[in-house]
Amino acid sequence: MKSIWNKLASLLAIASVWIGTSALSLAYAVNDLPGGPAVRQLNLAPPVTAIAREQQWLHWFMMILCVAIFLAVFAVMFYSIWKHRKSVGHKAATFHESVTVEIIWTIVPFVIVILMALPATKVVVAMKDTTNADLTIKATGMQWKWGYDYIKGEGEGIGFVSTIDADQRELSNQGGPKKGESVDNYLLKVDNPLVVPVDKKVRIITTANDVIHAFMVPAFGIKQDAIPGFVRDTWFRAEKVGDYYGQCAELCGKEHAYMPIHVKVLSAEDYSLWVEGEKKKLAAKADDPSKVWTLAEITQRGEKVYAQNCVACHQASGKGAGPIKPLDGAAVVLDADKNKQILVLLNGQNNGSMPAWKAMSDTDIAAVISYTKNHWSNKTGQLVQPAEVLALRK
Repeated sequence: MKSIWNKLASLLAIASVWIGTSALSLAYAVNDLPGGPAVRQLNLAPPVTAIAREQQWLHWFMMILCVAIFLAVFAVMFYSIWKHRKSVGHKAATFHESVTVEIIWTIVPFVIVILMALPATKVVVAMKDTTNADLTIKATGMQWKWGYDYIKGEGEGIGFVSTIDADQRELSNQGGPKKGESVDNYLLKVDNPLVVPVDKKVRIITTANDVIHAFMVPAFGIKQDAIPGFVRDTWFRAEKVGDYYGQCAELCGKEHAYMPIHVKVLSAEDYSLWVEGEKKKLAAKADDPSKVWTLAEITQRGEKVYAQNCVACHQASGKGAGPIKPLDGAAVVLDADKNKQILVLLNGQNNGSMPAWKAMSDTDIAAVISYTKNHWSNKTGQLVQPAEVLALRK
C-alpha cells in the first residue's frame, strides 16, 4: 500500500508541475528554450550526445522494467487474494518450505538485476572514458561564476570568467520579469559562454576555488562535482551546432541560482575564427603589471570591472544588500592602508561570503579597488597600481 501511495503522490506532483508551468506560460511570454528547459517538460532534455541518448534509453528501459515488475507482482497478489478468498470456501494452506518457490524467487531477481546492470555498466564505463580528447578545458567553480581555461587542443591558452548577465541579475533583484516579458533564457544568460567545436571530444576538468559546485549540462548528459583541492573530469562530444544550457547542480551558497552554464557549439570553421579572435583579445589585454596608471585611466577601467563582476552583490549604489557589506563608506575602502583592501580581493573573507578574486589580473584588481576608493561618497584620492597587487600575491 505504501508503494501505491508513493506512486500516486508522484503522479500528483507531476500534474502540479504541469499545471504550474502552464499557468506560468500564460502569465509570461515563455517559450521552449532550444538547448535548455522547455515549457511543460516532463522528459529528459533532448540529447545531443551519444552518452545522453544512452542515458535516456536506460531511463525508459528501467522505467518500463520497473512498471512491468510492479504490474506482475500486484496482479499475482490481487488475483491470489480474490481467487482464494474465504467467502468462496477457500481455506488457508498450511505448508512450510518450498524448494521450487525458493529457487524461483532467487533466480528471477538475479536475472532482473543482470538485465539492469549490464547496459548501465556499459554506459557508466563510457562516461568515465576521458582519454583521447581533442580539447581539454578546466572549469573552475567560484562563488558564483565559472572560470574556463583551455588547457590542450585548439585554443590552448585561452581563459576567461563566465558570469550571469548583469541585466538579468538586476531583473531578479527587482522581482523577476514582468507579465508579458520574454523570459525564455531567464537566469541562464551569461556574458562569456563556453565555446567548443562540434563533433570533437571535449574533456572537462572540474575543480573549485571555494566550496563544492557541480558542472551540469543536461543535453550533453554530463554532471560532475567541482571540489576544492580535487580534480574530477567528464567529457562530451556535441553532435549538433547550437546553444546549450546548464547550471551549478550543487547547493553552493546564497547565489547558487545565479550560476548558469552556457555552452556554445560551433562548426570547426567558426570555432577556429573564435579562437583567433580570442587570442587577439588576450594579447590586447596583456597588461604590463609595471605600468604606472593615472587615476582617471584606472578608475575608468575599474568601472567596467565593477559592472562585470561586483555589481550583482554590492549593487550599483555600492550599498550592498542583506549580508553583503556596503562599499560606500566602508572602513576598509576608506583606510589609508591600501593593502587591506587588496588582500580582501586576493584572499576573500567571511568564510567565502566575499570570494577570492585571484583569477582576476593585477591590473583589473588595482582598477576596481581604485574605482571603489573614488566613487560614490568615497573621495579618497587614493590610487592602487598593478605592481602593488602583484607584490601581495602569495
